Formats: sequence, structure tokens, C-alpha cells
Amino acid sequence: PDLPAHWRARAVLTPTPQGRLVYLLTSLLDRRRFPADQLRQCYGRRWQIETSYREIKQSMMGMALSLRSLSVESTRQEIWGTLLAYNLVRLEMARTAEQAKCAPSDISFVFALSAFQFEMQHVAALQAQGNIPGVLKRMRERMLLELNVYRPGRKFDRVTKAKPQRYPERRLRRTLT
Repeated sequence: PDLPAHWRARAVLTPTPQGRLVYLLTSLLDRRRFPADQLRQCYGRRWQIETSYREIKQSMMGMALSLRSLSVESTRQEIWGTLLAYNLVRLEMARTAEQAKCAPSDISFVFALSAFQFEMQHVAALQAQGNIPGVLKRMRERMLLELNVYRPGRKFDRVTKAKPQRYPERRLRRTLT
């Protein structure tokens, strides 16, 4: 009941990567202080951050509802460790993409994370500390192999699948006369 009946908002026309035009609505009304280009850049960065949060929550933490730590200091350490691991995986994805001469978005985060986890488990099993550059090199080779083997290039354009019909189609039979 305390909300106002009307809200003032500013609409900023923005092109999408697909070529469509969409409106961004914002409460930042001052056009001189907040130019449209600056708002578009902030919006793009915001979605990159949202995507990162999703990858951390769904892929890295396995949809866990909470952190495991019981003290404040341990919780800070766990968050810091998660962010470091995320940035390390992203950095290696960028280096692999540079080596493969492709965009980092062409590399699957889930696959890169699993390659990283595999290499770290391999190091822990062998108790071979001190060879981090070799581990990272093997991880990049694993990602390059995935790029070259599983993604050689799209052979067919993406299309929307037809919805399955609720009842099978009946064909009329021709009677022979």
C-alpha cells in the first residue's frame, strides 16, 4: 500500500547480439550524468557477472544451498578459494582460446572445470606438488582436444524442433476401384 501509483523510468534502446532492438528500463533519469552508452556497457557487464554467479553456484558448488564452513573466518576463506578457482579456470579457458585462435565462449565452462578437477585429482593422487605449470599445460591440451574433436564446426544451422503432435496424423486410404 505504500508504493506510489506511478513510477518514472527512462527507456534506452539497445541492440542485441542477434540484431533485435530492446529497451532497457532504468530509474537513472539524468541523461547528462548517465549517458545511454554508459548504461548499455553497465548492463552488459552486469549480465557477465550474473553468468559468473550462475556458473559458480550450479557448476562449481553443485547447487549446494550453503557453504560448509562453520566460522566466519572459514567462510571467508571458502568464498575466496571458490573465487580463485573460478578465475583460474576462466584464465586457462582464455589462454586455451588464444592458443586455438577462437573465442573463449567457444569453450565449455563445465568441460574446462571437469578437466581442471581431473588434473588436480591426478596431482593429489600422485602427490606430485610443485609442477603446477605442467598440470595447467595438460589441462589446456585436454581442452584443445575437446575443441578439435567434439566441435569441428557446425554442419547444420540451428533450428527450432517441431512440437510433437498430440495425436498421430491419420492418412486417408485410397480405395481401389
